[in-house]
Amino acid sequence: MTVLHALLLTLAGAALVYLASARQGLRVAPLPGPARFVGWLLVLAGTSTWLTAAGIGAGIAGALTAVMLTWVALPYAAWWRTTRAPAGDS
Repeated sequence: MTVLHALLLTLAGAALVYLASARQGLRVAPLPGPARFVGWLLVLAGTSTWLTAAGIGAGIAGALTAVMLTWVALPYAAWWRTTRAPAGDS
């Protein structure tokens, strides 16, 4: 159960950091600056939970992998959303 909490904290934090970026494509406008700060706090909380659940080496690897997968998946989700959008009136 602790690993699930660590994963959810890390994924939520990485998603907030991505959505606060000017280069994100899921929202019309990026989230305000404090969202990025909260995102990094969630990533740090998730990392500390990973460390508690899995130890130092596996905890760091788990946290970095979760952040990496989130930051890879969200741009693809934005791309998929724009390619699946219905055609406008011409």
